[in-house]
Amino acid sequence: MANLTLVYGMRLLPADEIERVGDAPIELKNGNQAQVTMHVLEGSREQIEAQLRMSLDAFFDFYPEI
Repeated sequence: MANLTLVYGMRLLPADEIERVGDAPIELKNGNQAQVTMHVLEGSREQIEAQLRMSLDAFFDFYPEI
C-alpha cells in the first residue's frame, strides 16, 4: 500500500460566532480536484478532545484495510 496523507484543519472560535462551515478544496498533482468535509465539534476542551478521539477512531473504521 502506498504512503497516505491525512488532510485536516483545526481552528478554535467562539461557538456563537460561526455562521456556516463549508468544504475545503484540494488540488491534486494530476489536475483533479477533491474536497475535504469540515467537521464542527463544540463543548469544553475535554468534550472536544473526547469527540475528536471518537471521530478519528470512527474515520479509520471506514478503512479497515489500513
